[in-house]
Amino acid sequence: MRTPGPVVERELLWEPSEARKAGSNLARYMGWLGEAKGLRFEGYDDLWRWSVDDLDGFWRSAWEYFGVMADWPDESEGSGGMSGRPAVRGEMPGARWFDGSRLNYAERALRRGDGHAALLSKSELRPLEATSYKELRERVGAVAAGLRRLGVGRGDRVAALMPNIPETVIVLLATASLGAVWSACSPEFGVRSVAERFRQIEPKVMLAVDGYRYGGRDFHRLDAVAEIQAQLPGLSRTVVLPYLSECPDLCGLQSVMSWDELESEPCGLEFTRVPFDHPLWVLYSSGTTGLPKPIVQGHGGILLEHLKALSLHIDLKGDDRFFWFTTTGWMMWNFLVGGLLHGVTAVLYDGDPAYPDMDTLWRFAEESGLTYFGTAAPFIQACMKAGTEPGRDFDTSRIRSVGSTGSPLPPEGFRWVYEKVGPDLLLASFSGGTDLCTGFVGSCELLPVRAGEIQRRCLGAQVSAYDAAGRPVVGEVGELVITKPMPSMPVYFWGDEGGKRYRESYFDAFPGVWRHGDWIKVTEEGSCVIYGRSDSTLNRGGVRMGTSEFYRVVEEMDEVLDSLVVDTGGVDGGGRLLLFVALREGVELDDGLRSAIAGRLRSQLSPRHTADEIYAVETIPKTLNGKKMEKPVKRILAGEPISAAVSLDAMSNPESLEFFAALAGQATR
Repeated sequence: MRTPGPVVERELLWEPSEARKAGSNLARYMGWLGEAKGLRFEGYDDLWRWSVDDLDGFWRSAWEYFGVMADWPDESEGSGGMSGRPAVRGEMPGARWFDGSRLNYAERALRRGDGHAALLSKSELRPLEATSYKELRERVGAVAAGLRRLGVGRGDRVAALMPNIPETVIVLLATASLGAVWSACSPEFGVRSVAERFRQIEPKVMLAVDGYRYGGRDFHRLDAVAEIQAQLPGLSRTVVLPYLSECPDLCGLQSVMSWDELESEPCGLEFTRVPFDHPLWVLYSSGTTGLPKPIVQGHGGILLEHLKALSLHIDLKGDDRFFWFTTTGWMMWNFLVGGLLHGVTAVLYDGDPAYPDMDTLWRFAEESGLTYFGTAAPFIQACMKAGTEPGRDFDTSRIRSVGSTGSPLPPEGFRWVYEKVGPDLLLASFSGGTDLCTGFVGSCELLPVRAGEIQRRCLGAQVSAYDAAGRPVVGEVGELVITKPMPSMPVYFWGDEGGKRYRESYFDAFPGVWRHGDWIKVTEEGSCVIYGRSDSTLNRGGVRMGTSEFYRVVEEMDEVLDSLVVDTGGVDGGGRLLLFVALREGVELDDGLRSAIAGRLRSQLSPRHTADEIYAVETIPKTLNGKKMEKPVKRILAGEPISAAVSLDAMSNPESLEFFAALAGQATR
């Protein structure tokens, strides 16, 4: 299938065998639709069209197929309780799902209670260890009892400053079991960043670790916890988990107790069933350019969407070991925990993926026997740059799928996976977002993989590309929109009385249509290509282009490790295209390299998209989740102070912005 030489876009890289297609969850679901509902489809595209044309029929079928456990008014438990009720009422924004149902996310996640591993976990502080479903249920019951003793009940908020370890999963499920509301930040978040998030939701209880280890270095966090406490006036108790130290000194904290005390009394599990749209958790937007949006998602919407996505698109089965490299501050952590809804083993890793080298996660994949290896596209690109060869150096034979998300993966990244990880696996490129806590374009077990393309739009997701006039286009780049509601769309933003901020965030451009903020092309065949953020467009002489295309051309060069491009759009009265490159060690940005970069941009993009100026930088500014910070850099280059342009606590490398501030200062002299 693959040919030597440069990667050709849409190059066929992999096709599923007939056995793989027949054994997929998607094929089983389609068979069930035929037998139980008399619905038969020629293939995935036919099925997808039905799923968006008949939203009610599709989501009712998902409810029944996955056996959602719920109470209904005056009816017995189970899927039969729907009794002809519609799945969805109303339009966006404000559509209501499965009115009258009462359920609990944690009840489904803990349905399995045997000795099968629920969690496999490892960190820079702990060796690989397993937690069975039986043990998980017992520990969740004990922690839920501890939270009840602290006065936590339905609707109360529980906040956590904790890493990707089993205890964090345990307290999430304990919180959900009570009908309380979960919210988390990763412990590397700065004090201001955490306080800006948690202050909006006014938690009753906060849980935190005393510190963490990353890249071989220890980071103590109790002083930060004390500062955060001082900014949360409604906080009644803080629970500290010893993680970095066996016996941390808690004297500097107010109203504090130990984790052992919280979990001290065994207790049977009880589940508070709540309405479908009752808040399950609060996620946050990046918060790089303003107060983070506190995005509320409901028990039922997340439950149903993750049942669908993780079964019919990720293809999880009971013996899978499902991994995604993530921190608790990224929605992919919540998605990873969703594997428990299907009774699989969720695999957790806490630490630096590049420490002591770029082989770390591949070594972990072999050690833990991963079957699904999920990561971010920048990690795959970093492995490419480092010359990593996992399939040669480690046993990757159990990995049947590699998931990629977070930013567009260029075609070269697709080929690298097949050449360096394994030739017979599904590269599952996904795009979605924190706003829905899922992917709405993603993988399909029944279809081939082509370089640079996401296989299809996900079931129940009516995704389209819109031109500037709000008309759907095919085969052209347009605004990514969702034209029909999905159950995991935010219930509301916390504290957004009247929903004004919510409507302005998604529905200001096209009334009644969700504008996501990405550029997308939907091909004639139904595959998709994401081109980056639509608010970071490179518009040169009327020719618009997404930043992902630019990065692909530049970062293919061996000399370039990373890059950032900004169309200043008016700085100094002109509008320059500025390119910033982080170079491989020992490489200098001389006239020869500048000329080579310019030549590639001119020939592979367009003469209009040749950078006006090229600068070498130490590192590219990124969020804590690894996203390039194009908009804040543009604001800084326009003369805005760093403190006004970006929240430094939302960054992984805030020191990187000093270069841009200095450059802006030079431009004004």
